[in-house]
Amino acid sequence: MMARIYITLKPAVLDPQGKAVQSALQTLGFGTVQDVRVGKYIELRLNSTDREEANADVKKMCEKLLANTVIESYRYDIE
Repeated sequence: MMARIYITLKPAVLDPQGKAVQSALQTLGFGTVQDVRVGKYIELRLNSTDREEANADVKKMCEKLLANTVIESYRYDIE
């Protein structure tokens, strides 16, 4: 199975990296860009055939290590 995890800063958290990217894009002439938020994308290949077990494991991984749940939100898909 493959788990695809998307981690983003919560809306109330300032994103200086996103602001830097936004500024650079506008400098390059992309004036239509209003806001940029930068996040993380992680792929995990799982050696599991049980979807419920895989869901539980990925959730634990996100909660314990992959995402800082104080300032970040996450979602994931398992295929």
